[in-house]
Amino acid sequence: MKKFFAEFKKFISRGNVMDMAVGTIIGAAFTAIVTALSNGILKPLINTIIYYCAGGNKDALDKMYTVLVKAYAADGVTIDLANSILIDWGAFISAIINFLLVAIVLFVVIKTFNTLKETGTTARNVVARAHAKQEKGLSLTKKEQEALEKEAEEKAAAEEKAKAEAEAAAEAKKHSTEALLEDIKAILEKTVK
Repeated sequence: MKKFFAEFKKFISRGNVMDMAVGTIIGAAFTAIVTALSNGILKPLINTIIYYCAGGNKDALDKMYTVLVKAYAADGVTIDLANSILIDWGAFISAIINFLLVAIVLFVVIKTFNTLKETGTTARNVVARAHAKQEKGLSLTKKEQEALEKEAEEKAAAEEKAKAEAEAAAEAKKHSTEALLEDIKAILEKTVK
């Protein structure tokens, strides 16, 4: 059981899970926006188009919906759409448009993410290829030379930062040791007096 939880902890702490969670939250929010657009703006427009294409009169309302079971209003003549069982063609077309909008946005987001990921992989490949060429004594392209220079600069900066951090830690340790010795000396002096 411990192994299971250790594996689960490793899985959950990886960046991919966090990225997936953020993507899900943003996707849900975007879906809500698209649904509101679809239901609040597109569906009424689609129903209006269907209404006018069906003749734009009182009988056109029957053509906007396919009524499966009719329920009549109190007057016994008018169809009560709220209590009838019907197929709402405007809602169906609106749902298709909703799906297409979400699919297009997801396609663009995934394509952008993959492009960014490939760019990072390409940069690493250029550096690896340059190192391999150097080992074989082959000449490097300008792009490979620039990639190696950038790598060297980043490595030097990282080494400088590590050196500064080590010096700061050593200095802090020295000061803490000196302060401790001073405290011991003061205690001993008070005790001896």
